[in-house]
Amino acid sequence: MAKVKRTKSVGKFGVSQVSFTKTNYWLFGASALVLLAGYLALAQPPVDGFLSLTLAPILLVLGYCVLIPAAIIYTKKSRTSSTE
Repeated sequence: MAKVKRTKSVGKFGVSQVSFTKTNYWLFGASALVLLAGYLALAQPPVDGFLSLTLAPILLVLGYCVLIPAAIIYTKKSRTSSTE
C-alpha cells in the first residue's frame, strides 16, 4: 500500500489548522479589554443611565461581533512580486 503525502497540516478531524500570529493575539487581547469594559459599564448603578443603556451594548457588540471574528480571520497578506 502506497503512503499518501499531505501538503497541508491537517488536524484531528480533517480540518486544516490555522496558525495565529502576534497580531491575532493582540486583537484577542483588545477584544477581551473591550468586553471587560462593556461588562463594567453594564454593571453601573443607574439602570437608565448612559453607561448601562447605551455604551455597554455598543462595546459588547463591538467586542463579540467585530473584534473576536477579526482576530480569528485576520491573516497577513503574502508579498507577491509583480512583473510589470
